[in-house]
Amino acid sequence: MDQGFPVEQIDTSRPHPARMYDYFLGGKDNYQVDREAAQEILDLSPDVVMGARANRDFLQRAVRFLVESGVQQIIDIGTGIPTSPNTHEVAQAVSKDVRVAYIDNDPIVATHAGGRLLGTGNTGFFLGDMREPASILQHPTIGELIDFDQPVALMLVSVLHFVTDEQDPVGMIAAYRDVLPAGSHLVLTHATGDFHRDEVDEVTKVYQRSTAPLRARSYDEVLPLFAGFDLVEPGLVQVPMWRPDTEFDHDEVARTPVYGAIGRKA
Repeated sequence: MDQGFPVEQIDTSRPHPARMYDYFLGGKDNYQVDREAAQEILDLSPDVVMGARANRDFLQRAVRFLVESGVQQIIDIGTGIPTSPNTHEVAQAVSKDVRVAYIDNDPIVATHAGGRLLGTGNTGFFLGDMREPASILQHPTIGELIDFDQPVALMLVSVLHFVTDEQDPVGMIAAYRDVLPAGSHLVLTHATGDFHRDEVDEVTKVYQRSTAPLRARSYDEVLPLFAGFDLVEPGLVQVPMWRPDTEFDHDEVARTPVYGAIGRKA
């Protein structure tokens, strides 16, 4: 495991989105500054908790779909605070040989990775910035785990809304896409203001004080992120509507502020 820099460098002076997300999911791996910011957001938009949980459920369904479709290797960027079942646990419950490379930019994730993400020889973790594709794709951990001659699943779950327009998220994803072989998949979820227009501006202001500002995007802005991939049915939808395991609450779906989809590279 590559932690990249000392744990002492964890920034506890500003809220961090990964730790706020942990709070939304009911986790304990967060600091007071994270809890205060997260609670401020919940006071503005209570549906954020529902969205976080629906996003997590989507991740699990997506991983099962990928492995059942034959994918045996996954790059999970923006891992976040480990929350069981993690990607490798879901994947390896279907096929024990699936290999998973986890990447995150928060050193607090690294402090938990050893015990929660690296339970088998088929998993690895390192600190990295998704906005620097070359540094991630050329990292030794990727070289040890991922064979780019075989299909790969690239997971960007609940992280692209922390990439600004100026940082060119479409171009960033294209840099990853271009090294993926045919049969690879992109798994992506993204926060949206399409269903909470009166709230998103205020929520965005809270994230402006965090280590990563939020850029919620509309349906028409999220769809181009899948350029070069063919969307798997049912396409880009609110995450509870993506191949649900059980009947979903239509009222809750109507308020879920997260889009999600899987794309396949032909």
